[in-house]
Amino acid sequence: MEYMTESTDRSPGHILCCECGVPISPNPANICVACLRSKVDISQGIPKQVSVSFCKQCQRYFQPPGTWIQCALESRELLALCLKKIKAPLSKVRLVDAGFVWTEPHSKRLKVKLTIQKEVMNGAILQQVFVVDYVVQSQMCGDCHRVEAKDFWKAVIQVRQKTLHKKTFYYLEQLILKYGMHQNTLRIKEIHDGLDFYYSSKQHAQKMVEFLQCTVPCRYKASQRLISQDIHSNTYNYKSTFSVEIVPVCKDNVVCLSPKLAQSLGNMNQICVCIRVTSAIHLIDPNTLQVADIDGSTFWSHPFNSLCHPKQLEEFIVMECSTVRDIKRAAGAGMISKKHALGEVWVQKTSEMNTDKQYFCRTHLGHLLNPGDLVLGFDLANCNLNDEHVNKMNSDRVPDVVLIKKSYDRTKRQRRRNWKLKELARERENMDTDDERQYQDFLEDLEEDEAIRKNVNIYRDSTIPVESDTDDEGAPRISLAEMLEDLHISQDATGEEGASMMT
Repeated sequence: MEYMTESTDRSPGHILCCECGVPISPNPANICVACLRSKVDISQGIPKQVSVSFCKQCQRYFQPPGTWIQCALESRELLALCLKKIKAPLSKVRLVDAGFVWTEPHSKRLKVKLTIQKEVMNGAILQQVFVVDYVVQSQMCGDCHRVEAKDFWKAVIQVRQKTLHKKTFYYLEQLILKYGMHQNTLRIKEIHDGLDFYYSSKQHAQKMVEFLQCTVPCRYKASQRLISQDIHSNTYNYKSTFSVEIVPVCKDNVVCLSPKLAQSLGNMNQICVCIRVTSAIHLIDPNTLQVADIDGSTFWSHPFNSLCHPKQLEEFIVMECSTVRDIKRAAGAGMISKKHALGEVWVQKTSEMNTDKQYFCRTHLGHLLNPGDLVLGFDLANCNLNDEHVNKMNSDRVPDVVLIKKSYDRTKRQRRRNWKLKELARERENMDTDDERQYQDFLEDLEEDEAIRKNVNIYRDSTIPVESDTDDEGAPRISLAEMLEDLHISQDATGEEGASMMT
């Protein structure tokens, strides 16, 4: 007996579209997709062209009701801003996907492709894809408008240092760039003895003052001036001024400490050399290699000045040099530097080579000097030292010569320097002619002092070929491992620096 088996594979039935008659799978509307789209447009009511405001000066977009935000091209932030412009019409449909369509960089157009769904005709869900054009219109924001009107800042920080050299300012500039502390500034103005930072709010200025106190030894005074007031609403408009004074001591300065301060630092000699200025003043005693750090509060309690200015540096040639192995230390002496070696040298001025006049001194550069080397130093024996602490010292305690640093061929070092630094965008006026020389001094300090380099972003200069880390003279160089690659960021559709275009 044979049994007939019924097949379990059942294909779904088809119906005819009630509009055009083509076979379709059953759906709640019994209409094919083409006819359904011709009858219903679910994007109706959603604007296909919208305008967005953009400020050319500060590179920001306007986000209603009153916020200006900075966002790169084709970023999430910019996409969110574009969608908020059509938030009300989009609430009537379901947004499935949204993304940018590539446009020409300077077309002043942004295109956003939207994918939406909506239930139509007896529960049928229709999906549609369309593009919304955003026209980028130029509009000056309130902050930039006040800048143009010359009445824009609410707080100013006046940073000053009473020295002839700007090494501390160059170092401070690199710290500001590294930690992005210049982003809230409206304007930076450079004058002969310092920098002025202008801010739109007092809070931003106070944050900058706190940063300065943590990075350089300084003190400040705050004041404010009443601009206007409204007695009816009890509101006042002030302009605040912060006067910041940095300690008047730079790297490579020779200083004379007060007897009380020298004793408190471990019975140091009063004549010391400043080896660097970071968040504190770092001093070394060239006679004993003893080091000490002096913070801002200690300096203002026991102030001291530089004995010689940089233009008084003279060039000496080393005649004899010997290293002192056994250093006699007095009771209560402080910490000894491990990076330096104590040396006893006979030197002669290069300007007095036709004479027999030589000078004997102790120096902290014993690990660098050899007979015949050139070295820069201060001639204290033939210098008029008008300092209250030096005048009270016994003349036998004042050295004839204080050596500062070994001298190398500056032209060769500059030609072989395969790195560079970034600079703050600032206004300059009354600039001195020796600013370039001072900047070269700062670059040489970076090469010679690893402790300062750690706080500075150093970028690879691709225009200079890569060579060995030391030249023929043995001049210090910065290794490639310490350099960063300089990023070249493309311009977006608004002329702003932003992310590269996505295709």
